[in-house]
Amino acid sequence: MSSDTCSWRLLISEPLSGPENMALDEAIMESVGAGLVRPTLRLYAWHPSCLSLGYAQPVADVDHAALVEHGWDLVRRPTGGRAILHTDELTYAIVAPADHPELQGGVLESYRRLRRGLAAALAGLGLVVDPAHGEPLSAESRANPVCFEVPSAYEITVRGFKLLGSAQVRRRDAILQHGTLPLAGDLSRVCLVLRHENLTSREKARERLLERAATLESLLGEPVPWNHAARAIQAGFEGELGWHFERGVLLQRELDRADVLAAERYRSQVWTERI
Repeated sequence: MSSDTCSWRLLISEPLSGPENMALDEAIMESVGAGLVRPTLRLYAWHPSCLSLGYAQPVADVDHAALVEHGWDLVRRPTGGRAILHTDELTYAIVAPADHPELQGGVLESYRRLRRGLAAALAGLGLVVDPAHGEPLSAESRANPVCFEVPSAYEITVRGFKLLGSAQVRRRDAILQHGTLPLAGDLSRVCLVLRHENLTSREKARERLLERAATLESLLGEPVPWNHAARAIQAGFEGELGWHFERGVLLQRELDRADVLAAERYRSQVWTERI
């Protein structure tokens, strides 16, 4: 494995279920932390559509009957943040050693550095991102169950609309940052599977979300193919942060470990309903 911190493994994954995606990202994190593979950028999608909860988000936020009605999965992420409905989107996972130059230091410091690459990616797609704001969320905003309704520090907005949200998990030897770029569709669908006092409060939540968040298609006025967005993400990090990507493959031990993690954690009711 190269010791060059600018040399990255690039993984382009086929769409997987929520538990499979989360298990695979954690397996990669373990490999990177153990020094078995280079820092990794993984780009992927979800099938079937899946509601993911942040690591510390109460499962009571979820309307389980509505999830079943819509045929959507449920998973709890290892990263923080709030609920996201993963559908019609591109998800990225950045996994690097804890001492990697772009990720060392505090969470907000690393968000600020990685934001540069993400902003460059969106510029390549024709969007100018708003200036960064580095203030952490208020207690009231943290209590909001919907991730895309309120931008966190250094997350990306365009023309005042939140477009790209990210969250991290940090361990002793490695860091994982997830991020979600909605490509198309109705972002307010997430409100259909979260608990509300009544139908009126649910409709108001949907209206607020659409006033504050947007998809790539709605901002550009035209659809963007998943592969096109994936190339832009890669190019943004290459051009802005100087990362060099080589298309890679998963180690067999990563695949085997992901199978175990999916079975024992991410498909487990104990994990999903831990809070």
